[in-house]
Amino acid sequence: MAEFRNPNLQAQGGDSGGSGGDMRSLLTITLLGLVLLFGFQFFSKPKQPATQTPTAQTQNQPQQLAGQATAPGQPAQPQLAAGQVQAPATTPSIAASVITETTIENENYKIVFTNQGAQAKHWILNRKQYKDHSEPDNHQLDLVNPKTTAFGLPLSLFTYEPELTKQLNSALYQVSVSGTTSPTGALQVPASVTFHYAANGLDVVKTFRFDASYVVTAEVQVRRNGAPVRALFAWSLDGKDDSIDAKKISNNATRDEPYDYAAVIDLYFASAFLPDSPATTTVVTLHNSIQLPSDPSDPNSPKKPADVLGLAVGDTRGITRLRLYAGPKQLDLLKTVHATGSDGKPTGPSVEPLIQYGWLTVIAKPLYLILRFFYEHGIGNWGWAIIVFTVIFNLLMLPTRFWMMKSSLKMMRIQPKVEAIKKRYAHLKATDPKRSDMNAEMMELYKVEGVNMYGGCLPMLIQMPLFFAYFRVLQNTVELRQAHWFWLTDLSSPDPLHILPILIIVTMFLTQYITPSPGMDAAQRRMMAFMMPVVFGFMLWHYASGLSLYWGTGNIINLAIQLGINQSHVGKEMHAIASKRAAKKAGINPKTIQGKR
Repeated sequence: MAEFRNPNLQAQGGDSGGSGGDMRSLLTITLLGLVLLFGFQFFSKPKQPATQTPTAQTQNQPQQLAGQATAPGQPAQPQLAAGQVQAPATTPSIAASVITETTIENENYKIVFTNQGAQAKHWILNRKQYKDHSEPDNHQLDLVNPKTTAFGLPLSLFTYEPELTKQLNSALYQVSVSGTTSPTGALQVPASVTFHYAANGLDVVKTFRFDASYVVTAEVQVRRNGAPVRALFAWSLDGKDDSIDAKKISNNATRDEPYDYAAVIDLYFASAFLPDSPATTTVVTLHNSIQLPSDPSDPNSPKKPADVLGLAVGDTRGITRLRLYAGPKQLDLLKTVHATGSDGKPTGPSVEPLIQYGWLTVIAKPLYLILRFFYEHGIGNWGWAIIVFTVIFNLLMLPTRFWMMKSSLKMMRIQPKVEAIKKRYAHLKATDPKRSDMNAEMMELYKVEGVNMYGGCLPMLIQMPLFFAYFRVLQNTVELRQAHWFWLTDLSSPDPLHILPILIIVTMFLTQYITPSPGMDAAQRRMMAFMMPVVFGFMLWHYASGLSLYWGTGNIINLAIQLGINQSHVGKEMHAIASKRAAKKAGINPKTIQGKR
């Protein structure tokens, strides 16, 4: 919205010996807000799409489990009674002789399991809108990133014994399936797959059940000489966005707490573990690093380290039963996926918070629903829906713009009186108690003239939460991924032709240039007219084109509004005052013609 980028129509006054104090305060608010928003997200995010966010969502306060107090990072293994001798290995050997693959498919996904480690080799989303545009053939998106498989495939096992973990994830399991097979050889849901491996006293059974939804039910039981071994399901997900600094994620750090669910997410997709027994859940954070080209488009460019984060989730009692949601962070889908409730059924909280609107969720969610309503009712294109929504959004904010303009004009009219008061107290030091008399006089002047000294700032403070919330909506809406609008083939990616960033710079410059700013000197005006458009245009150069489409549309609307304001009697008066003050600062006095009788 242009009010955040073009704050020249503001109240004049303040101290610092001139008429631009209030303007500078407003500019400070504006610049701080926008620079914090864009600067933090642009400069702190990783340049390569190789980092993902592990997020442990819990609806309960952490509680120490009775009898399960263990040091962080250490397993809670069953203890043998005094004098008890561990039984020798009596389990017969069970293993496959060759590597095989088992494919399960429904309309949402196609999962390819390998019997080597009984883990997922591919997790492909079947919906046509989830394409992998990073690949030349633009095939369906695979949630398994080959760059991160060195740290384990999805649904591999994690234990606190490296050698045991290696054995569990490299052994050849025998496979048994239940369900019908399609002509292509894939199992059709409902179906189940069981993997079994046993050798030298070790007995492992992993079972997966599938239905028509995105949710997969998983169970693992590892026993060694008859005693349960604490084994956890693991997942590392490649992504584009961090909500937690990767440096704060420790490797192999254990948290034995009640977890309704724990998830590893990127900007648009999530893998969320929902344990059957939240009260006895154990979560281990995983943190590794890989070397990626500094320029993704050039494989031969210098390599830089990139974080690979993940989670392992299990049960402190040794036998792990959980459900796994692996799919898009789409609101309606996430609302249907619930954690296990106190009744042992999926009646707990939903995983909807995986869509991270932040502290402005209460505003952002309704904005998203309105935007989606436009898309679903008559528009049918996300680009046009953004434009229509932006037009309505700016028109609804129009009264606050007029409020700011009128407040600014009032301050400009009384500015000579304000400067006269300052002049009378100019000889006093800033620490002189009599300076309070100056402030009292100015407050009385504002009261008599009916001027609110913060009238130019308050409307902007009202608009800023709406702006930031809408920003989060456009940034976290998976529907914008690969949504088309004219030359834009993916509204979640930057403009490939750079048309929108250039449009933003030009329209922002024009709006700044035609906006009266009597409280600013020539240097400040040049900075506002040239530097701000360049800075924000450059930032948006690397952001999703959906956001640039919103910003550019808002700039065009506010440029038109400013042109209209300039033609109004209020606008003409403001320009006249600005011209008069500019001439005065330049030392130009208008000539007076005296006539004779």
